[in-house]
Parts: sequence; C-alpha cells; structure tokens
Amino acid sequence: MTPSFLPGLDLSRRYYAEIVRPLLDQEFPRLPHSAALIGWGSDVLGFDTPRSRDHNWGPRLQLFLGDDQAGHAGRVADMLTARLPAEFLGYPTAFTGTFEETQLPVHWVSVARLRAWLTASLGFDPTGEIGLADWLSVPTQALAEVTTGEVFHDGLARDRSPGLTGVRAALAWYPRDIWLYVLASQWQRIAQEEAFPGRCAEADDELGSAVVIARLARDVMRLALLLQRRYPVYSKWLGTQFARTAAGEELGPHLRAAVTAATWPGRERSMTAAYEAIGRLHNATGLTPPLDTTIRPTYFERPFQVPDAERFARALQEQISDPRLRALPLMGAVDQFMDNTDALASSRLRKAAVSASAAEAIGD
Repeated sequence: MTPSFLPGLDLSRRYYAEIVRPLLDQEFPRLPHSAALIGWGSDVLGFDTPRSRDHNWGPRLQLFLGDDQAGHAGRVADMLTARLPAEFLGYPTAFTGTFEETQLPVHWVSVARLRAWLTASLGFDPTGEIGLADWLSVPTQALAEVTTGEVFHDGLARDRSPGLTGVRAALAWYPRDIWLYVLASQWQRIAQEEAFPGRCAEADDELGSAVVIARLARDVMRLALLLQRRYPVYSKWLGTQFARTAAGEELGPHLRAAVTAATWPGRERSMTAAYEAIGRLHNATGLTPPLDTTIRPTYFERPFQVPDAERFARALQEQISDPRLRALPLMGAVDQFMDNTDALASSRLRKAAVSASAAEAIGD
C-alpha cells in the first residue's frame, strides 16, 4: 500500500535524523559534515504533492564534506549502500532514476565536497568573493535551489569556514546594485512589448494579442517576485510561487482575467489593473522616488493603454552606483535574455552569453 503523503522536506529531515545521522555517528563519529536537502526537486521548493511521488521523489538528502575530508566520500557512500534500510516510513530508499547512469537501484544520499557541489550547481565558487559576472550568469532557478530547501546539520560552519549556512546567507539575495539592475531590466522587457497586444487586436489578430498578453503576464509575475526579494523559479512552479506571495493575491485575479479574456477590450482592462498594481508595488520598495502609476496612452499617440514601463527602468538605473552596471544595456541577468532550458543548464554557455553581452563594462 502507498503510505500517506509526507512533504519531501519533512520526510528527508526525519530520514537524516533517524537513519543517516546515527549511521554516521557509528561509523565516522568525528567526521565533520553538513547535511541538507537543496538543489533540484519540487520538494526542495516546498511545492511537492502526492503526484510528485511518481518519479525522482523519496527519502533523500546531500551530505557535504570539507576539502580536507574529501577522501572519506567514497567510504561514506559505500557504508550507506551497505547499511541503509530498504524502506523508510513505507518509502523505498533506493531508486533507478533519471539522474543515475546505472539502472541498478541506488540510494539518494549523495556525498560530495561542499565547494565542488556548489560550484557545479552555480557555475562559480560562492565560498569566496562573488563577482558581478557570477551574479549575472546564474539563473534565478539555480539561486532558488541553493537558498531554499533546508539545512539539517552544518558541521562545516566552524573556524573560518562559513559552512553551508554561511554560503546560503551570502546568496540569499542580490546585492543592492545588482537588484536594481535586474529590476530595471525586467521593466525594460515589459516596455518592449507593452503596446503590442493592442496593435495585434487592431490588426484583427486576437490570437497574437492573447499570446503577447501571456508573455507580459509572465514578465509581470517575475517582476513581482523580484520586487518581493524572491528568486523566480522555472515555468512549472512560477504560478505556484507567485500565488503564495502578497503581491500574487492582489495581482493574480487581474492577470488570470487578462490571459483568459476572449477579446482585446477585456485583456486591456485587466492588464491595466495589473500594471497599476505592480507600479504601486514598485513604489512601496522605496528604491526610487515615487512614480506615477497611472496608465496612459503614450505609445506614439496610439490608443493603447500602457504603463510606459521604461520610466520605471530608467528610474531604477539612475539609482545604480556601480559605474560598470550603469553602463550595461538593460538586458539583465542571463535568464532575462536567454530561456532555453539546456542552455541555462550549461554554466559555460551562460558565462559566454553574459561575457558577449557585457564584456567591456564588466571587464572580464
């Protein structure tokens, strides 16, 4: 029988406390380590449901070792293979999953050096100084994966080592100037298409109008999350993440009405309300002097109601103190101008894209 659903974070927290930690204490009693559930997975984000159990879900976690203890990784993994129980709370502890090269069942208590795991996940080593190019070349999904989830134990946070908790604190949110730049770039995305849905409808292209409205709604959702200091996650969970915020409660009904309206007048009414609400949210941050949130027909005197989003982009850009960032075109971080999943999964491609778009200003 399928056991009753337990959210993955709760399951993995108990798995570590009741099974994994006692085994480590018996076999490697003085081995400093950190334990967590971070990285990929709806359970890490807290969005898993009973449906999630059909693949890549179950009792799992990461064990992290310091560089000076890296030689123990293989021995720890072998010990766990030999001694972990076949089930925990009714769930199997070994899987044949997408992320394993072998089709033989293996446990999902991964053992890795902390710095190596973080570098592979982010594309840079966050235990040292995090540079401008680092921040711009990492997708918000990757930042969310490292900074959400839960740390169950952080034995590597000692002496001069920040440990996993220290690294997560450093990555918890963008430095102010980078936040301003990312926000300005998000407003600029809206500015580039804000008048298009009306023009499509005027040309009797209701489908085109609806498609562009959906794109703009997605950009507004991401902007709302960024204004609330939350890293937007990837498309499958973006709506769930957005809905669980205060801005989502206010903006959600307007955006739903805009993307479901059958004709342009309905889309325009709902999107106008959403634009005015996101303008008020911007002003509430205090990042710029207050801006007029009134919608206006300012696009080349055409009769389309727009927020004139470029005003917000310029105001944010003016608040940036770093001359390198102020000199950059408002393209933003890598996932604001590139959205292919495989490309964003490659740190090499991400860095190349950022370097190509901003090499002179960044100086890397």
